Amino acid sequence: MSSSLDAKSEIDTQPSGDVQTVGGGAQRASSPAGARPKRKEDRRKGLEIAILAGPAIIIFVGFVILPVIMAAYYGFFKWKGYGAPTDFVGINNYLIIFTDSAFHQALLHNGIIVVLSLVMQGPVAIILALLLNQKIRGRSIIRVLIFVPYVISEVIVGTGWSLMLQTSGAINDLLEHIGLGAFKANWLSDPKIAIWTLMIIISWKYIGFAVILFLAGLQSIPEELFEAAQIDGASYWQIQRRITLPLLGPTVRIWAFLSIIGSLQLFDLVYIIWGQYVASTAGTSTMATYMVANGRNSGNYGFGNAVAVVIFVISLVIALIYQRFVLRRDMAGAITEKEK
Repeated sequence: MSSSLDAKSEIDTQPSGDVQTVGGGAQRASSPAGARPKRKEDRRKGLEIAILAGPAIIIFVGFVILPVIMAAYYGFFKWKGYGAPTDFVGINNYLIIFTDSAFHQALLHNGIIVVLSLVMQGPVAIILALLLNQKIRGRSIIRVLIFVPYVISEVIVGTGWSLMLQTSGAINDLLEHIGLGAFKANWLSDPKIAIWTLMIIISWKYIGFAVILFLAGLQSIPEELFEAAQIDGASYWQIQRRITLPLLGPTVRIWAFLSIIGSLQLFDLVYIIWGQYVASTAGTSTMATYMVANGRNSGNYGFGNAVAVVIFVISLVIALIYQRFVLRRDMAGAITEKEK
């Protein structure tokens, strides 16, 4: 009797997936239970990922990674844009870029645009989002009107503003008719004013995107938090300062990141309104307009590719630094699985 109990105990204590022989009787296979179905499920998941992500990866590599590699390659040549590059100049193109005062000026303008975009658009967009988040009459129409400039083509925006801001354009004519002729100015050609003119145009066009983004962030905040704060006697401004703005922080940081990258790569509005020559004299040139003026328009596509690589590296470094020190907490909070 005791020997049969010992045998049964020995059988019960063996792992469920091991091969064991007790009293001449073979048990289940030695591989862990469910190992084969698990491997099959992993292969199925891998196949699904490959099918779903494969086209996007191919497009990304073909239209982003490969052009960057090709630009870096052509940047070592003096190339006219057709045929195989043969006039190898090494790092001479990059030395010219970093020693050219025109590029330094364009880089400074990009830095000014980055800072002014954040300072001018951010607070105004937050205020508008807070107002439009309230239940007011015509709220939907106002939201649409604010967002409309963002979806208008840059060509249309640049052409329209350039016509209105001419010396004899609609803006100066309006100032003359309302008795403010003393404020008439050369909005596009005066270096002291042109950068501010550019910032007003940029803010007018892109502030709608910031407002819509902030509204989405505001609507994701639970109403119970506001109700609890009101019950505790908090004022409207205390609620905004203690609850709304902290919880809106991740949205603001994402918008700031997009605004910084967009400002570093600004080209179309400047090129349409000021052109390649007026932009430098008016103090509105950017790295992108410098690239086009000294690359394509000068017939030196190798130099233009070198400038493109420099812009890419500057943008990448700033993006990595911003992600490391600003977005780190937000991205860490988005992780749903424990790191193994």
